[in-house]
Amino acid sequence: MTTPAIRPRALAPGDSVAVLSPSWAGPQVFPHVFHHGLAVLRDWGLHVREFPSTRAQAGSPARDPRARADDLNAAFEDAKVRAVLTSIGGDDAIRLLRWLDPEVISSNPKILMGFSDSTVLLAAVRRMGLVTFHGPSVMAGFSQMPALPPAYEAHVRSMLFDRRDHHPYVPYGGFVEAYPEWSDPANVGLVGPFHPDTGPRVVQGTGTVRGELFGGCLEVLDWLRGTSAWPVDEEWDGRLLMLEPSEEKPSLDMWRRTLRAMGAMGVFDRIAGVLLGRARGHTDQEKLDLESTVRSVIADELDRPDLPILANLDFGHTDPQWVLPIGTAMELDLERATLTLVEDWLAE
Repeated sequence: MTTPAIRPRALAPGDSVAVLSPSWAGPQVFPHVFHHGLAVLRDWGLHVREFPSTRAQAGSPARDPRARADDLNAAFEDAKVRAVLTSIGGDDAIRLLRWLDPEVISSNPKILMGFSDSTVLLAAVRRMGLVTFHGPSVMAGFSQMPALPPAYEAHVRSMLFDRRDHHPYVPYGGFVEAYPEWSDPANVGLVGPFHPDTGPRVVQGTGTVRGELFGGCLEVLDWLRGTSAWPVDEEWDGRLLMLEPSEEKPSLDMWRRTLRAMGAMGVFDRIAGVLLGRARGHTDQEKLDLESTVRSVIADELDRPDLPILANLDFGHTDPQWVLPIGTAMELDLERATLTLVEDWLAE
């Protein structure tokens, strides 16, 4: 059975949040981008706490995987810290798994939010019993927030500060594909052109289903198979699997191979549906080809033509993005192509 989810407390003005760099040393490379994201948090009335690895230079002792894991454990153990936010993604958060302290983390529930390589931590901490939050990082999401539609900031604030048991997800109606070159400080906080969007697309399935959210970046999930962060068989039962590709644009063959491997493990025999995040750097036709590939593997190869699949969703490597609480029940309505959280994701 799925481990019961422990909900963290909602944030309030005056709370302290830890900002960590569990993967890439982005704050040291582009400090101006990092500072701009921190300013948004401070404007919300939050106090920012940094740890030794947050701004450490690549190759320094503070960037050792164990040191980064120690900082994460310390942030959870600190009673004054109410949330842990990642500065940016990367590609080696998996190196932290062996040093995470399940007892410390599970006994100190608090918001943990990030995406991309942070999928490692979101999955691992969910297995320790906590709700985790798939959403923007400080440098990729918060730093650009003032340049994005006001609905984005309103949504993210609501997901972190408010407590409700019924939350419909509203598409933003458009998206940006890239940021101007970060090496130029004049570009801090800016985003690329805003492209109109037609909203969620039903790939297959009918009716309405409910399930617990789980998932994240496709490539990172592929790395996690067989680790302590990977769900055991029964933990997949009834889940809604979130999948989205990184900015590295994995090939359709990689999608096929990853989905086939998960199918061989019985994942698609157990889950209630699939949610596909908008694929960054893809043309409209490439997005349709990706959706067709996913449908082909799941419906034809794995014999699940009934499994609901909803695509072109505002999460992952896209801006603005939704905050999706992993470990919380969501309703997927295929007739209306809508998503709604149907239980609280935060505690009082």
